[in-house]
Amino acid sequence: MLSYIKKFKLFFISLAILSIIIMAIIYNILNVEQPLPVYQPVRIDASLVDSTIQNKRKYHSIANFKLINQNGDTITEADYKDKIYVADFFFTTCQTICPIMTDQMYRVQEAILEDDEVKLLSHSVTPEIDSVAQLKRYAIEKGVNDAKWNLVTGDRKQIYDLARKSYLVVKDDGLQDYGMIHTENFALIDKDKQIRGMYDGTSKASVDSLLVAIKKLKKSYK
Repeated sequence: MLSYIKKFKLFFISLAILSIIIMAIIYNILNVEQPLPVYQPVRIDASLVDSTIQNKRKYHSIANFKLINQNGDTITEADYKDKIYVADFFFTTCQTICPIMTDQMYRVQEAILEDDEVKLLSHSVTPEIDSVAQLKRYAIEKGVNDAKWNLVTGDRKQIYDLARKSYLVVKDDGLQDYGMIHTENFALIDKDKQIRGMYDGTSKASVDSLLVAIKKLKKSYK
């Protein structure tokens, strides 16, 4: 038996190599591409998720909402129906990560400016400070295109619940009255209101990955 194996050793090695080459060729021809994952609360850093849903394993989606944008218009989930969008949380007086995040979100805006399928949504974590007038000043300063990008304010509890029960991107500050510590996270949301990616909004490389993911998500609907 051993002599038989030795005799055909070269044959089996050649066959194995040929099989690998054939599989690689087939893979490239079919251009096999894995879909983006659907994020569930159980997969997210627990500090970003409300305790009531930390163990949720499936069927997570973004809740309905009703907020006011930089133009004083009411913005609801209907404005994002059948859209892919990127969501984040910020505040206009932030002097640390927010300016960087806004610059990176502006990059996304410019990349999707002519794309009717994709929009942006930024929520203020200090709605008592970020009035409509304040958001408008900020929008003008940062080059926000009103048709693509809504900066929204509204009821603090609603924004808190959206941050921690829907988008899963904001920490609780441990104080009363729904205090929020925003993070650098950008959430990619699909047309079914599911989270399909988390990206570092202070990192150009991570936002580059987000732009690639948007294209990939768009392709999945064709």
